[in-house]
Amino acid sequence: MASPRSAATGGLGFRGNVAKQGSTQSNNTRAGAAAAAAAGALDNSSNVSSSNNIPVHPRARRDGRYMNLSRDDSSMGGGDSEMGSEFLYTVHIPATPDHQPMMSATPSSVRSMDPGIAVKAEQQFVSSTIFTGGFNSVTRGHVMEKMMEGESNHPQLACARGAVCAVEGCDGNAMRDERGEDMVPCDCQFKICRDCYIDALNGSGKCPGCKDEYKILDEPMMKSSNNSSTKGATTDTDLRALPPPSTDSGNKNLERRLSLLKTQPNNNNNNNQSSDFDSARWLYQTKGTYGYGNALWPKSDGYTGPTDTSIPPAVGAQPDFVDKARRPLSRKISVSAGILSPYRLLVLIRLVALVLFLTWRISHPNTDAVWLWGMSVVCEVWFAFSWILDQFPKLCPINRSTDLQVLKEKFEMPTPENPSGRSDLPGIDVFVSTADPEKEPPITTANTILSILAAEYPLEKLCCYLSDDGGALLTFEALAEAASFARVWVPFCRKHLIEPRNPETYFLLRRDPTKNKVRHDFVKDRRQVKREYDEFKVRINGLPEAIRRRSDAYNAHEEILAKRTQLETGIDGSDAPKVPKATWMADGTHWPGMWIQSAKEHSRGDHAGIIQVMLSPPTSEPLMGSSDNGNIIDTTDIDIRLPMLVYMSREKRPGYDHNKKAGAMNALVRTSAIMSNGPFMLNLDCDHYIFNSNALREAMCFFMDRGGDRICYVQFPQRFEGVDPNDRYANHNTVFFDVNMRALDGLQGPVYVGTGCVFRRMALYGFDPPRARDHGGCWSFCCCCCSREKSKMKTLKMSQRGAEVASLAGGMSDEDEDVEAVMLPKRYGSSVIFAASIPVADYQGRPLADKGVHNGRPAGALTVPREPLDASLVAEAINVISCFYEDKTEWGSRVGWIYGSVTEDVVTGYRMHNRGWRSIYCVTKRDAFRGTAPINLTDRLHQVLRWATGSVEIFFSRNNAMLASPRMKFLQRVAYLNVGIYPFTSIFLLVYCFLPALSLFTGQFIVQTLNLSFLIYLLIISVCLFGLAVLEVKWSGITLIDWWRNEQFWVIGGTSAHLAAVFQGLLKVMAGVEISFTLTSKSGGEDEDDLYADLYVIKWSSLFVPPLTIMLTNGIAIVVAVVRTIYSSNPEWSKLVGGVFFSLWVLMHLYPFAKGLMGKGGKTPTIIYVWSGLLAVIISLLWVYLSPSSNSQSQGLSGGFQFP
Repeated sequence: MASPRSAATGGLGFRGNVAKQGSTQSNNTRAGAAAAAAAGALDNSSNVSSSNNIPVHPRARRDGRYMNLSRDDSSMGGGDSEMGSEFLYTVHIPATPDHQPMMSATPSSVRSMDPGIAVKAEQQFVSSTIFTGGFNSVTRGHVMEKMMEGESNHPQLACARGAVCAVEGCDGNAMRDERGEDMVPCDCQFKICRDCYIDALNGSGKCPGCKDEYKILDEPMMKSSNNSSTKGATTDTDLRALPPPSTDSGNKNLERRLSLLKTQPNNNNNNNQSSDFDSARWLYQTKGTYGYGNALWPKSDGYTGPTDTSIPPAVGAQPDFVDKARRPLSRKISVSAGILSPYRLLVLIRLVALVLFLTWRISHPNTDAVWLWGMSVVCEVWFAFSWILDQFPKLCPINRSTDLQVLKEKFEMPTPENPSGRSDLPGIDVFVSTADPEKEPPITTANTILSILAAEYPLEKLCCYLSDDGGALLTFEALAEAASFARVWVPFCRKHLIEPRNPETYFLLRRDPTKNKVRHDFVKDRRQVKREYDEFKVRINGLPEAIRRRSDAYNAHEEILAKRTQLETGIDGSDAPKVPKATWMADGTHWPGMWIQSAKEHSRGDHAGIIQVMLSPPTSEPLMGSSDNGNIIDTTDIDIRLPMLVYMSREKRPGYDHNKKAGAMNALVRTSAIMSNGPFMLNLDCDHYIFNSNALREAMCFFMDRGGDRICYVQFPQRFEGVDPNDRYANHNTVFFDVNMRALDGLQGPVYVGTGCVFRRMALYGFDPPRARDHGGCWSFCCCCCSREKSKMKTLKMSQRGAEVASLAGGMSDEDEDVEAVMLPKRYGSSVIFAASIPVADYQGRPLADKGVHNGRPAGALTVPREPLDASLVAEAINVISCFYEDKTEWGSRVGWIYGSVTEDVVTGYRMHNRGWRSIYCVTKRDAFRGTAPINLTDRLHQVLRWATGSVEIFFSRNNAMLASPRMKFLQRVAYLNVGIYPFTSIFLLVYCFLPALSLFTGQFIVQTLNLSFLIYLLIISVCLFGLAVLEVKWSGITLIDWWRNEQFWVIGGTSAHLAAVFQGLLKVMAGVEISFTLTSKSGGEDEDDLYADLYVIKWSSLFVPPLTIMLTNGIAIVVAVVRTIYSSNPEWSKLVGGVFFSLWVLMHLYPFAKGLMGKGGKTPTIIYVWSGLLAVIISLLWVYLSPSSNSQSQGLSGGFQFP
């Protein structure tokens, strides 16, 4: 997978000068990523003239070297473009004794470094350096001696243990290659570190060991074939860049802009060009000979088909080459007509019954209690409207299936277009976000990372990024520990096909671990890995105390030094020296992020941007393990490479709106575009891990299939662990994930739910889908008067957006490209490297070209190795995560995750569907991802409160579905409209839950009398509702218990969290009051022996007041009504039965809430009893006041109602 090259020109460390046009308003210059020494980072204080600097962009040549292109030669814009805006800065890498640019212009007496060694040493340098920087600050690269207290020797791990430099007086690490082996630039095998090697070249040019001059290879980028572990030498074409999106040989602008090369002519042959039988292809794929009937068909590795009696059994059936080449990767499975037709019929019957019932209710008022009748009718009309919004999008449910075998045959098997058999799958960048290590335990995050690193996907195509929005050293060192443990866990999973690949979950499984295991050493390996994991957990759990003790020791030492300096300088020693209470890393340097004791530029909302490559990019060739006694397990014939792992903490400064999780996700998008540029991205919460190791391949089956270029994302259902068996508070959300989401998949696609979703990068960049079309529907008839003019404006805007990729790929004229170069910074920011990555991501994300495939790419185009990751790219990544980068851009408004709502996930998905994209809902046989859910009542209600508040914000914003474009289907629009409206149902639900109690208190009912018409309508509506539930159970796979739990919690949440969300949303819209939410705790209860201990923890919240009031009111009303009717001289049993029935209906729905308040073992808070008693007294006094004793004497105990 190729990544866009930086503005560097080669060499070692930060290669040459990395410069951008400077600020027009300030003489302050930003120093870029200074070369670091082991003692600490070197600051750059020199000023660089920004007006005369010409940025340099490299372009890959066929020989593997780079040639320079200046800004004047590049089509990205000139000196008068918007790239010189006020937020751009100058990055200059100074020449220091520890850093000398080797590939830049040097005197003839200075020898240049062997480029082959330079690339490998650069990788080692990057993986051992922590990069920091931000707005108005120096970008530093600090070489770390170690990231954690322990040590590890995996070749990809940052700061891995290795040989020491043999130069006298130097204790640096000797240069190593990508396999962890010592890399010596001289035949005498003298081991030397990177810095000493640079000094030797810049000095005498001789080896410090044998005193002979260093020899430079003529073809340094060619890999040698003398390595016994690598079968077959790779050629220089293996190091070529990716083919361009266009095969036009005259496209010079694209060659200048992107590090791409043309594909070989024979690679562009695909099934689009000819349908004739390809005999050469047949011979290659079947290993057969000419003349069917004259030669036997192969017994193995050949084609198999249906049994044919005319062909000998040992020979096999005649293959169908055309069908094999075009087998679909996914299939749409419709719901059985025997279930779907009755389902739709019941919807129609209930709709008609509701219309007739409401008509009857309106035409038959209760003259004895008009106020009661009026409130009930208004509530029932709203409930009917809400039911329509919820039910209509469920009319077209579908299921889907994938074929992973076809995916493997098309993308990972040797073919004429891909003789080497390397993976042709596109790259995937996985994002994991965390913010608070106290509420999101590091061990949980570490297990999620380990499950990602062990996923079944090509290692060189998989990259994992952790966003630590808190900038905590605890998260950093926990990730380093996870990277170290991955060297044991990942090979163990590959060797024994472990599922699931979350170590915590795997070792807690209550089943026979030896089932289906065939290797004789499995039990031994499992025992060794289990012991390593237990030690790993102990180290993680001990990190907070270790960091505190280490920091205290270093701070005490600093205080002693400060005191000594104070005495030596003769300053009055009575005043204690002011030494900041810093947090210290394992190598004895200050942590650049948040300190334990907050200080200026080291607090949660004020710290520099940080990037650390924990695991460097793997090699393109497999790295097989060995049976060395030093290994934990025998890894012979097991690939021990690990995917790239990056720690990232974006810069935060006071006075900037960092936009919470959405801002962190957009920072990850930009960082990954610079460093790996995978065309697809998977985002996971820190507590959601990969449960099915093939989940990423399942998603690729949809993206790489016919029509996959129109898919913006593939959403997986959320599955949860640790939920109580009864699912008291409907934590599994099975009705939503298995009913609503499957139904939406039959329309334009499911909504985005925040995690477990694989995105197309181009869709997040705000581009329109190819071949988008309008869906008129009812809205076009309502707006026919003005729709034509709006359609023209929309078409013009869409055509402009559709030209963006073409302009970046060099498909426009020079004048149009100048305009696009000016507009790019306003859309995506000032990074030229990021802009260059956009067409690369677009090209890599296309399906294979074939008949019926639009916008395809040639087979074998993504089999080239990844370009090495150099320090200048990481320095650019620091730039794009700075707090100022998004200013005056479209990030958060059209590009990336959308800002302005606490439910940024729903809004982001809505924007994509509004542009015409479609999404896919992928339900796998084995759950793709699993996570944790808050089983505590208080946490659960606050979670629902956050979701409902976001929906209210959506309703009052421009993201309201009533303002959607014609590209969104009508029923999809209805579904999104329901997302914004459902919290308002709580107002009517609250009133309706009090109506039975009011009816019982007053002796009246919502109807004049319980006549036959009312009962028949009620029966039809109820039976239809139950029938719809039964049919939904059949086509979705849920149970009736799940459906009933969902109904119960709908009432609980509707009378508490949804109601509070409506008032909070109105306050934000009308008064501008900002809403703040705390993270949901992922930690368990206090009782470690009880898995569900947190279920019984009661934390008082004001959200408890409305449902508790409803329960007490209805309970007291039932008692009062029964007593009054029994002792009444003229009892009205029909009204009593109606009122009691509806009161019991309310109490049955609130039963889980009441049970949750009871706690366990008498742990019910005292405030519950106090509040219950207070409400009982208030209700009793209110009833006495509304029903005076004078009336009771004349009416017995009938208790007529009178307003005071």
